[in-house]
Formats: sequence, C-alpha cells, structure tokens
Amino acid sequence: MNLRLEKDLPMLLFALVCASTVAALPQMESNWNGVKEVYGEQDFGLRILREVMLLVLIVYGFLETRLRQGILIAPVFAFLTVIATYVLGEIVYALSLDLPLVVPMAGLRIFEYLPVALIGFATSRLGAGEYVLYKFAHYLRYYIALQTVLAITQALWAPPILGVSLLGGGRPFGTFVSPNLFGAAMATCSLLFALVPGMRKWMAVSIFLALLSGSRTALISSLLVVFFQIYAALRPRDRWALVMPAPLLAVGALVLASSPLLSGRDDADPTQDGRLDLWQRIFSNYIDGPEDVLFGWGLGLSSNTINVLYGAEYFPGQFDSDSLYLFLLNGYGVIGLLAYVGFLWMTTKVSVHSNKGLVIMFILVAGLTFNMWEYFPQNAMLMYLWGTVLGTGLPNAIPLKSGPVASDSYYQRPN
Repeated sequence: MNLRLEKDLPMLLFALVCASTVAALPQMESNWNGVKEVYGEQDFGLRILREVMLLVLIVYGFLETRLRQGILIAPVFAFLTVIATYVLGEIVYALSLDLPLVVPMAGLRIFEYLPVALIGFATSRLGAGEYVLYKFAHYLRYYIALQTVLAITQALWAPPILGVSLLGGGRPFGTFVSPNLFGAAMATCSLLFALVPGMRKWMAVSIFLALLSGSRTALISSLLVVFFQIYAALRPRDRWALVMPAPLLAVGALVLASSPLLSGRDDADPTQDGRLDLWQRIFSNYIDGPEDVLFGWGLGLSSNTINVLYGAEYFPGQFDSDSLYLFLLNGYGVIGLLAYVGFLWMTTKVSVHSNKGLVIMFILVAGLTFNMWEYFPQNAMLMYLWGTVLGTGLPNAIPLKSGPVASDSYYQRPN
C-alpha cells in the first residue's frame, strides 16, 4: 500500500468534516418541514458515518509509518497513562452511584476525537503541519460554499421555528441539527481559514455565516478571530490601544450577540433566566461536599446524550450543562477542570506556533457556553488544530527515512 501523508491526510480530514453534511439529514428535513426535533431523537443510522470516518483516520494513522512513529513516543504514552488512570477512577466512582454504564461512557465523549489531535501533533513534528493545514483549508472551501447556499436559502425561506434570521426567514442551520451547531462549525472554519495565508475571503464568508446563525457563541468566537487579525496587523507599539479596551469589547460583544436583532430570539438575554440561573442552581443543589468539588458528582450526568436518552434530571445531579467547564466540573471535578486548563496553558508555553494565542483563546472561549467537544465537526477541527499547535517547535525525533515531507513547491501560496 502506497501511503503519502501530505496527499492523504488533508483529504481524510475533509472527508471527516463532510460527514456532517449527511449525519443530521433527518433533523435537517424536520427543520425544513417546520417540526422542531430534540437532538438525537431521530434516525441514528446516518450518524454512524462520523464514527466510520474517524475509524478510517485512526487506521490510517497506524498504517502511515511516520505518523505511527510520531504518536508512539514516551511522552504521549505517559500523558495517556495519566489521563486513563484518572478517568478509570471516575468511571468506577460513577458506577458506585448505581448509574448505568452508558452514563460514564457518555462522559468520555470529550476524548472521542483525541486521536485526531495526536495525528495533528505528529504531523506538526514531522514539519508537515503547515502544508496539511493549507491543503485542508483548500478543500474546505467547497464545504463552505455548500453551507453558504443552504444557509442563505434557509435564512430567507425556512420556517422560523428556531428564531428569525437577519434576512427574515428562519435562523439557518445548514446541514446541521440546529443553528447553534451550524454557527459553531462556521466560526471554527473562520479560525482555520485565518491560519492560512490567502484565505481571507473564505474567513469572511465563514464569519458572515456564523453571524447569520444567531448563535452567541459563534458570534463571539468569530469576533475573537477578527480581533486577533487586527491585532496582528497593528504595529507592536500600537497594539496596547486595542488590548486596553478588550474587556469592554468583550462585554459589548455579549450584549450585541444576545440582542433579538442578531440572536433571532427573545430568550437570549443573559441577565434573564437561562444559563446563569441554571449554573447558580447547580452550585446550590448538587454539590454535597468537598469530594464532589474535587472529583465531580457523576461522570456523564451533564452529557447531552444522557439527557436525550433519559430526559433532563432523571438521575440525581443530572442537568443540561451548556458549558464545557461545568461538564468537566461535574464529571471530573476541580482536578479535571484544572488539568484541562493547565494543559491549554502548557500548550502556549511549549509551542512556537505563530498563531498559538488565537487557537488556544478560541478553544477557551468556545467552551464557555456549550460543550464543544461533544459537537461534530467542530470538535474534530479544533482537536486537530490543538495537536498541530502543540507539536510546532518540539524537537523532531522521527527519522525521515523516506526523505523530506514535502518539497518547497508544495508550500506555494495561492495568488
């Protein structure tokens, strides 16, 4: 079998992302028909394509010699051993609470696309990270073109069962279950395009689609991409003028994103009953002692999967987290939450990637109002970017017996 990482990996990543175009077709059809469906209540058959494509990518990473050598190294084994040991303890604790096995298994979904991050890590250490990202972004343009046509059509004529769009129709959902997931994916695409020279117009299109979705998280994440673009364009001595008002800009972005004009719905005010009220009730009712704070009070209880299967609040301590950080706090406690944030911080310290600040800040912000590691394909793209950033600048201990990863001609920029 003739495997060539530089050619194969971008196409496999594109195929993985494109699985989202068919995974939610039943819900997409319901939205077009004016029937609002709860996530996951329709046919699961098409969703298996996501897992199939992920499996194909994992198998490829094992068969491609250089990727396998880049992943199977002592630091990676040590990291995975620590994570697995702690997670195993959390699973045992969840089972001791008489929770069905499916509950803690749902709590493991944040690790589902970890292999994609490991592949990105190995690719970056091989020196091919820049090229693979460029080719992936090149293919992703076709995905964005499809989403643009669908989104504009939906924003004009789709039933407004999920809110009203800026164009007068329903909030667009593209090939997704809901506008929020669509907006999150488009914001992540804008991040990816921002990392590749020559893709500014596609970044702008992705930001427009994120804005059109009416999702607060998507809008704020997209504005973060714009902020870093302006910051990079300014002279170093002038950047303080942008950094100083950043907190006010962030508050203004939240207020703007929550307005009925942009959000497309009347219940998006963060000062009203909603996420803030939910989070307050959680801390008041579900934490019974220091062990709950340290280790969590039930792995998987805040998973969207469990809420769909059993209904909200079926188990004691179960709730809709609507935040990655509450999901981690509930399932893995303060220890797990600090480990996650600490690993993000460590990434910025060891990496020399030119856009590491943007990628890590995007990941931090995107997790504030929903569990992004549960939502496909945003989780796949962000995991790959995280791995790529982490691997940039680390010493390359992989013997490249087959010669250089790519010739200089491969790195030519588009006109």
